[in-house]
Amino acid sequence: MDPVIVVGAGPVGLTLALALARQEVPVVVLDEGPGKEEPRPARTVVLREDTAALMERLTGVPLAGAGIRWRGWRALRRRQVTREVVFDDAGPAPVHVAQHVLTGALRAALAGQPLAHIAVDSRVDAVEQEPAGVTAHTRGPRGTWWRGSYLVGCDGLRSTVRKLADIRFPGRTAVERYAVAALRAELPWDNEAVLHRRPPWRTSGPSAGEVCARPLPDGVWRLDWLLPPGKDLVTPELLVTRIRETLAGWAGGSTPPYDLLDTGVHIVHHRLARRWRTGRVFLAGDAAHCLGALGTHGLEEGLRDADNLAWKLASAWHHGPREALLDSYQTERRAAVAARLRAADQVLPLLRGGRGLRAVVPGAGRGHDALLADGHLGRGPVGEPGTYADSPLAPPEPLEGEVPVDTPPGAPVADVPVTAEDGSLVPLRDRLGRGALLVVLVAPGTTVWAREHWMSAGLMPRLAAAVTALPHHAELLVAEEYPGAAAHTVLLVRPDGHLVTAFAGVRPAGLYAAAEAAIGGAAGSGADTGAQTQADAGAGAR
Repeated sequence: MDPVIVVGAGPVGLTLALALARQEVPVVVLDEGPGKEEPRPARTVVLREDTAALMERLTGVPLAGAGIRWRGWRALRRRQVTREVVFDDAGPAPVHVAQHVLTGALRAALAGQPLAHIAVDSRVDAVEQEPAGVTAHTRGPRGTWWRGSYLVGCDGLRSTVRKLADIRFPGRTAVERYAVAALRAELPWDNEAVLHRRPPWRTSGPSAGEVCARPLPDGVWRLDWLLPPGKDLVTPELLVTRIRETLAGWAGGSTPPYDLLDTGVHIVHHRLARRWRTGRVFLAGDAAHCLGALGTHGLEEGLRDADNLAWKLASAWHHGPREALLDSYQTERRAAVAARLRAADQVLPLLRGGRGLRAVVPGAGRGHDALLADGHLGRGPVGEPGTYADSPLAPPEPLEGEVPVDTPPGAPVADVPVTAEDGSLVPLRDRLGRGALLVVLVAPGTTVWAREHWMSAGLMPRLAAAVTALPHHAELLVAEEYPGAAAHTVLLVRPDGHLVTAFAGVRPAGLYAAAEAAIGGAAGSGADTGAQTQADAGAGAR
């Protein structure tokens, strides 16, 4: 069978390609560039715990070493600290890493995959589909035709794949603008990210705004200044003035020494593609959506796109397409991103719209600070990643023996220690991304015995037989405990780490029904939908 074609060699495209190769799917990455990313210290990525774990699992690189894990978060308004979070007490810390470092780690890991190939200097200019596959043409020194089973456009905001598929990309341009600088300096915080609103050295005018400082390794900081609406140029003189007055304000006097490493302007757009799938062509990352206002991190959603799509394409490549499974990528991911875009669009007028009545309402400032912290820290309606509560891959009706746990169906599971089939004790997240469903039995006390002693005891033989009979390959794991789960609870987890459901004890019929739903229903289901999608694709591909 032909490889999957990934168009674009940014973090999202490389993540998808690596995830597919790890599931024994051949993949070709069409990179319009020379195969290297220019180091840009001012272009960085903030990753939540789940996406950082995904990157570490795929690359084998500890991101806390490649980047920096924040000790805390601090929000200031004028001279007052309005919010402070210490991550040792408040949960896992975000990881801040330069994007070129992350991309380099992904490229290095992909280079070690025999099923993966990166074609550099290869810009796509045509895509054609037929029922059995998809063909892409590239121009340039290595211009040629590439044949694939599926094609995924991870080629950014101005996606050629999206345009060739004739997919609309409505939304808003320049929702927010930031001047950005990366510099080496000593700031009065130790590995803490800081958001300073209305700093006292800028007391009036539309540029009073806010500045955010995020630490990087080796004493480097990324500073972002919110710019007033409009298209005024950010000149070098303006940026140096901002740097000097900000550092002097934080130092309480004159400007301390600093080494300016990189500068830029970050423009935030809010857009959402109408469709994310057209036949055998899919969109992911900035090609499918753009967000990032109020401190939210759009690249994270692109990495979640790749994680969601990889196991579904791998299943289609190895076992034949279940159209309901492939269609669920758009349904799940588009709804999750749309919810965050709606939340940001609702909050933006409140936080950015002039003084008016809101400015004098008691407590309004604290509420604004909390909303901004949600965006920066990946919490609340603005920053929290979406769950797949209404997923088409959920069981269509309640199943006998289902019980609630602290993780709702469709949400990412907690990363508890589990005993794997080889007897090793590993984090649950280490077993994700292999294309297998995970069946987790909560059995307190089992870790004091070797696995071979309890595999034949109690309910284990019946559960093992039920797992073997599932309609998709599954791995049986055992956990001492799971949040909100009683002893002998059995959890069914998707290959991307989202909970399908949980049962009280061994329920072979219910487990089979839930597993079948999680892989898109019975083989051949959704064929009519897929055929219609394929027919719709023809015009867009030509």
